[in-house]
Amino acid sequence: MAGKIPRSFIDDLLARTDIIDLIDGKVGLKKAGKDYQACCPFHNEKSPSFTVSQDKQFYHCFGCGAHGNAISFMMDYEKLDFVDAIEELASMLHMEVPRENTHGQSNKPQVSAEQKRSDYDLMMQTSQFYEHQLKRHDNSNAVIEYLKGRGLSGQTVKKFMIGYAPSEWDGLCKHLGRTVAQKKQLVDLKLASEKTPGRQFDFFRDRLMFPIRDKRGRVIAFGGRILQGDNGPKYLNSPETRIFHKGFELYGLYEAKQAFKKLTQVMVVEGYMDVVALSEQGIEYAVAALGTATTSEHMQTLFRTTDKVVCCYDGDRAGKDAAWRALENALPYLNNGKSLQFVFLPDGEDPDSLVQKEGKELFEQRLEQASDFSKVLFERLSIDIDIATDAGKAKLMSLALPLIEKVPSDFYQENLLEKLARLIGRTREQLNQKLNNPRQQQSVQSKFKMTPMRIAIGLLLQHPNLANTIPHSPELVELNLPGLALFKNLQALCLKHPHINTGQILELHRDTPEFKALSRLAGWQHQIAEEQLAIYFQNTFKFIEDQCLNHRLETLLIKDKTQGLNKEERLEYSLLTQALKGA
Repeated sequence: MAGKIPRSFIDDLLARTDIIDLIDGKVGLKKAGKDYQACCPFHNEKSPSFTVSQDKQFYHCFGCGAHGNAISFMMDYEKLDFVDAIEELASMLHMEVPRENTHGQSNKPQVSAEQKRSDYDLMMQTSQFYEHQLKRHDNSNAVIEYLKGRGLSGQTVKKFMIGYAPSEWDGLCKHLGRTVAQKKQLVDLKLASEKTPGRQFDFFRDRLMFPIRDKRGRVIAFGGRILQGDNGPKYLNSPETRIFHKGFELYGLYEAKQAFKKLTQVMVVEGYMDVVALSEQGIEYAVAALGTATTSEHMQTLFRTTDKVVCCYDGDRAGKDAAWRALENALPYLNNGKSLQFVFLPDGEDPDSLVQKEGKELFEQRLEQASDFSKVLFERLSIDIDIATDAGKAKLMSLALPLIEKVPSDFYQENLLEKLARLIGRTREQLNQKLNNPRQQQSVQSKFKMTPMRIAIGLLLQHPNLANTIPHSPELVELNLPGLALFKNLQALCLKHPHINTGQILELHRDTPEFKALSRLAGWQHQIAEEQLAIYFQNTFKFIEDQCLNHRLETLLIKDKTQGLNKEERLEYSLLTQALKGA
């Protein structure tokens, strides 16, 4: 069983990771003085309130309060747990994540991480089994001829790791299910079924197999297409498992990212074969939802990946319905600079059939003539509404305004209001008054009262080099002033590690009761000029030191009146009185 990830490795990982490079590659940052800014990726906003500091290796949003270091960003942005975030950062730096020996101690999250690695290994072995069957099975010739008939080359088949699930009842189970544990894992990952206890059979049989890969290229599920006849549904997709959640994954996205250094656009289509056929023709930026409608999570992923999303659907009623669901889910992510367009294909055609008839150039010309989302939105809302009547105009307004409110871009909102105003005979200003825009987010720090102790801790946290500017007096902790123990521990940490930064300090306190308060203090904007920091910090510490001495003096005074002081305490009382007079 795998043990804990060593603290030293996490420290080293954060030291090697530049949070500016990490976040800039996913959000896009702009220099703003000493720091960097962007519109926050964690809530909808129209002007940048998301700040990233290179010195502190820390990000903070003054709108929604999101904050943290590189690990926190990966957890929040990619929706990863702590261990997966560590592994993802490590993979970017080509580092192997070590594990400590726990000597048999149980720790559920660690077991889960180990289980996931085993699951990914089994899924890859399964994919390799299907690929092997495509070349070696008795039905290989027929399957390969089928692929050739669909216009696919060996290069494309290899790129997408396409394989074949044999028709035998338990071909995969016999190959990979040799032990009781392996058989159970096959069932858990929905690669096998078990209707009778102890007897497993393959979930996919006599199907063309499309491995589904996550953003790191790991096989997490399969889509299986029937080859001929009516033996089951045309497409059979893996049910959800502990490593596969279909509402979050997009088929072909990993391959598209591999094909381009930066994806300038992504085309959303409906089927696996559409993605593969388009790639065969040199259109390598297509993705497909996995047997489900395009979800909000899909759209969030797409707009994190590219600025332009083109949805390409059949022109029938089902295609129009799919487009509408995609549009509704995309509205909250239409920030400035993001583009959403729609292409509807001729009746009886899908991307697979059409690209083979027309070729890459003509097909991409269709994309260049795509309809803007605003056109699709108003066409859909106007169905069965007579906008020549007042009732129809009122109905259209009531349907459109709640959708327009979801759009975070000022430009898009104004454009949509302008179009709606023309349709119903009103002015944009009149409609704007009816728009219930979200309130401006207030800075979370405004309600966080800054005491001298919090100021001292916040300054030390943000500027660890200040630890050298004051004496290290661990004996003060004995005076039990609230927050003093944390302050002195931070100072000791900074003195021991002279090059430590804010992000690393926070990581060391992630599982402590102080983490939440430290995170807020890390995002505190102190407005103190850099050249004044040391003096301000020293004066704050001197104030705290005097508080400690006064507290001790009051304690001795009370004891003197109630119990009396011994010789040592009287000497201490005298020295404290003199010290405070001198201060």
